[in-house]
Amino acid sequence: MMSVYGFYGAQLRFVAARTDRKSADISDMMEALEVFADQVESAPTFEVRGDKCRITGRALAGVAGFLQQHILPETIAAGNPVAERQVRWVIDTSMSLTATFTVHAETTADEGPTACPVVLPVPPGADV
Repeated sequence: MMSVYGFYGAQLRFVAARTDRKSADISDMMEALEVFADQVESAPTFEVRGDKCRITGRALAGVAGFLQQHILPETIAAGNPVAERQVRWVIDTSMSLTATFTVHAETTADEGPTACPVVLPVPPGADV
């Protein structure tokens, strides 16, 4: 059975697959994105390792930017309201998590890398 967050995982994987891994930093971000996609598809609540918060946040910001610039306009032009709601949800959720991970990394820096809890919002059209 596919998770109600399967569309989120699929969009994360799509961006990771399309991204040119021309540097070690970009490659690390895409690997973090793939791990995050696995977690998203497994459960609506999970933790991101403390030492992966910054890089996962950066990767999610990139996903949101890519979707905002390239995919959302196409979705709107196609007149597909379900896809549009999903893309907007992914953009909003990714940006919110970027902020969460950044704040977590900054506020727990003195404690060492502590895991950051993630609770995904209810996706569009789901009864979770």
